[in-house]
Amino acid sequence: MSTNIIVSYDGTPNDDDALALGKALARGGATLALAYVRHSREFDPRREELANHDAQRRLESGANWLGDPDIPRHVVFSASTGEGLAQLAQSEGASLIVFGSDYRTPPGRAEPGTTAQYLLEGGSVAIAVAQAGLRTNAEAAIKSIAAATTGGDDEAERTAQALADRLGATFVSNGAGPTDMIVVASQAGGPDRRITLGGSTRSMLNSALGSVIVLPRGTALTF
Repeated sequence: MSTNIIVSYDGTPNDDDALALGKALARGGATLALAYVRHSREFDPRREELANHDAQRRLESGANWLGDPDIPRHVVFSASTGEGLAQLAQSEGASLIVFGSDYRTPPGRAEPGTTAQYLLEGGSVAIAVAQAGLRTNAEAAIKSIAAATTGGDDEAERTAQALADRLGATFVSNGAGPTDMIVVASQAGGPDRRITLGGSTRSMLNSALGSVIVLPRGTALTF
């Protein structure tokens, strides 16, 4: 599966971490797009104009942060942010959605917020969560990548190796030691092409230092 990346962005500081991670991943050959979800349209035309302007302003801010004024930007309408992003990923052929960590996350850790958690429970698109504080270095590079596999699924290792090769990073097998990124496979026994977080998968996420990618069962990303 080729890797096109959607970065979920609403202009908050932790979403700047998502921009930093997306930018680092794009150095491996992936393409980036920004997305902001609105939950409904305003009935009043003036209020709708203001709401649309606010959404576009947020995405423009993200594009400016990346230094890429031509990056594709999407304003999505959905009652559920997670469902809206999943539908966008499907329509755009994206294989990875990148989020910032929850706002309470200590620097260096990756903790999914509400929307990322929603997509980590049965979603069909790989999810990346940026470590908190990554935004402090806009040119941050991924220099080491680990793979954490479960139940004989080698997709995490394949993805981590492919990304390491593209980025010139060090590949670390079995998730040994702190790394800039860890690629985690879904729990063994879960449905194919869906994310399933079992006990061992959650333990890997909870102990991870650095950013994280969680793959749907039986799905690898290529870069």
